Amino acid sequence: MINIKSYFNYNKRQRNGILFLLLIIVLLQLVFFFVDFSNKNSFEVSNTQLIAFEKEFDSLQKLNFLSKKFEIKPFNPNYITDYKGYQLGMSTKEIDKLLLFRKTGKYVNSKKEFQKVTGVSDSLLLKISPLFKFPNWVSKQKKKSKPKKLINLPLEKRELNKATAQDFFKIGISEYVSARIVKYRNSIKGFYFEDQLNEVYGLNDDNCKEILNHFEIKQKPIIQKLNINEATFKEVLALPYIDYELTKKIFTYKNKVAEIQSIEELKKIDTFPLEKFNRIALYLFAK
Repeated sequence: MINIKSYFNYNKRQRNGILFLLLIIVLLQLVFFFVDFSNKNSFEVSNTQLIAFEKEFDSLQKLNFLSKKFEIKPFNPNYITDYKGYQLGMSTKEIDKLLLFRKTGKYVNSKKEFQKVTGVSDSLLLKISPLFKFPNWVSKQKKKSKPKKLINLPLEKRELNKATAQDFFKIGISEYVSARIVKYRNSIKGFYFEDQLNEVYGLNDDNCKEILNHFEIKQKPIIQKLNINEATFKEVLALPYIDYELTKKIFTYKNKVAEIQSIEELKKIDTFPLEKFNRIALYLFAK
């Protein structure tokens, strides 16, 4: 059996060595406890210096962003977004004006009209307008030169309801709008009143005056009227100037009174468009 006691027997020299080692350990502990090893010359940054540094960093970052070259391809200026407007150099106010104009359902069809709506400067317009790309029909219309007005037009005005799109084109109306006049005239079975010209989309007051300088209604169109008491819902709805809501109101009133005695009774209908009565009366009668 191993004598365990022999492991703990030390001579004097060994005991002195152990004592000296313990002394060194105690001294080292005291040094670490009482001596400050932190760096007294540590770098301290004040709040003012930190804010100044952040501002300088932000400005450099913004400068780097603005210095980037964005590849912008031809585009329709009617669909400029906030981000694209920023890329082009437009201000927030100028972009908002365009977006507000588009909300009305209108479009800009030229550089001049774009500047009028947005208010951009001449220098910015000169820079970005080469990238504008309008629809094909707008481009074709611009390429065609405005037709010269006939010098030797007859003094007597011609029949408005028989004029062709070419006739309107010859007096200065654009080809696109001229075709629209004829199409609208056919949809209402002919112009009965001269001011019905104002109902044609795209035809302004000056155009209407120019047309009436050369044309007039000499013979009223013959319109086959519907008997309001016998007509179906679908037949009334198909008539000009009458939409779905008005058709419902007419038939509700007719069911209420059993039979409409006079077309004038329609005026009694709640919210009936009185300003359109003379036009609606062209297509309906009561019997």
